[in-house]
Amino acid sequence: MMNRILIALSFVFIACAPKGTDPKGLLDPGNRVMFLGDSITHAGQYISRIEAQLRLEDSESVPVLINLGLPSETCSGLSEPSHPFPRPDVHERLDRALAKVRPDVVFACYGMNDGIYAPFSEERFAVYQSGVNELIAKVQASGAKLVLMTPPAFDPLPMRKKGKLQSDGAQDYAWFAIYEDYDDVMHKYAAWIMTLGDQVDLVIDLHGSVSQYLAAQRKDDADFAMSDDGVHVNGEGHRVLATTILEALGRKPMELDPELLELVAKRQQILHSSWVSHVGHLRPGVDAGLPLEEAQAEATELDLKIRER
Repeated sequence: MMNRILIALSFVFIACAPKGTDPKGLLDPGNRVMFLGDSITHAGQYISRIEAQLRLEDSESVPVLINLGLPSETCSGLSEPSHPFPRPDVHERLDRALAKVRPDVVFACYGMNDGIYAPFSEERFAVYQSGVNELIAKVQASGAKLVLMTPPAFDPLPMRKKGKLQSDGAQDYAWFAIYEDYDDVMHKYAAWIMTLGDQVDLVIDLHGSVSQYLAAQRKDDADFAMSDDGVHVNGEGHRVLATTILEALGRKPMELDPELLELVAKRQQILHSSWVSHVGHLRPGVDAGLPLEEAQAEATELDLKIRER
């Protein structure tokens, strides 16, 4: 599987860093690394994979990876009319997150929810750009380094098979009724993110890597997909994301022991739920995590098992 992913991604331009930036150093031991994003980051599998590899590289000294992904979140504050509640806006909690986590490095991945699943709109795009620029300013004012990741690709195939795609000019668009060419919108958003390499410490093209991987697999299997809805990638999709990020950071992706990955993922989930609650948010329907001290105690117990692997 890993070789298949590496071959599929071998020609993708996945990262750009300003001169003088050492991408590998962003995950130096002891760094506090905060991940911001929507439900794709909330799922957390790509973060668990990154942590598992770092533990294999140095079992005694790894950075602290803190997942603050929140389902439905945007960086634009936009919502589609049929959404059951106003989508959360990262800016509502960003100042608290920076103050409570005190990160050395921030990874941010937004865009999938910011196009609101509709045809391209210059007005929506401008609001997205403003949100990203505000995020850049706040993170840099905190003293943290910033890595911007493009939204992954939207895959229309699963929703097309279900007959749930919308054509241009439809009355309403939503996460359950997505514009048929929505990936063209995501391509524009991703292309703009990739122009910001001179403003932040690193930009990573997740859109390009997912697009190329899907295209490579469909040469042999026209029905290949990594998502049921075109948005939320499965485990293989998260593996593509992790591979892309690790390579952008100058690290060669490794094969992972499934039991090690399961333990790391369990530890990550406990801390993720706790940190999201600790920082606070306005998104309904998210189960509260343990108090931070309790979560950290459980994580310490899992550390012992992880080191045994």
